[in-house]
Amino acid sequence: MILDLHTHSVKSDDGRAKVENYCQWIRSKNLPIDGLVLTEHRQYDMDSDYSKLASKFDLIILKASEVETEYGHVLVYGVSPDLTRAFDFASINLPLEMVVETSSQHGAVAVPCHPGRKRVGMFAHTEELGVPKGVRIVEIYNGGSRDNEDQIAITNAKEFGYLGIGGSDSHIVSHVGRCGTKFANKISDMNDLVEALRSEEFEAVSFKN
Repeated sequence: MILDLHTHSVKSDDGRAKVENYCQWIRSKNLPIDGLVLTEHRQYDMDSDYSKLASKFDLIILKASEVETEYGHVLVYGVSPDLTRAFDFASINLPLEMVVETSSQHGAVAVPCHPGRKRVGMFAHTEELGVPKGVRIVEIYNGGSRDNEDQIAITNAKEFGYLGIGGSDSHIVSHVGRCGTKFANKISDMNDLVEALRSEEFEAVSFKN
């Protein structure tokens, strides 16, 4: 099973894609993904229910978050109401180590995304701030990466022993499915996804030309 683990809808401040349009695009283009995870910026979307769309298009549609830390942006999978009260998802300067540890304490998994990117990527800050504790997984394939950003992520992930995921980082419909993560077992809900990320039985895949 392949899921795009990093997408944004109109719920994000800079997102221009409706979730139904993502589904239509995936099916009309026969993209090799089985679903997507909506990682809206600086929030967790408690309200939206995509179960009818998921059923209609036979896709997995899950919800997560993208938060901001002093090391750059971080995807958080397995967000619960308690976790949203544990730290301020709207903050633009959360401590990364706190996000990783607190997420784990609440049964979630925190993954630095596009870590090879300047300013908003983790590896842009490790020389100055040091290697953060607790990180196990980083995003090594990002559909919005430019130049050598993915290669920086891959090289550093190998050096520090991190596992890698992939996601399109799509903000518009036509970018969905550029990258994804292949799982050994079926993913039906967020609990399955968190368990799979913890089991380390996955690999990042890229479909970029």
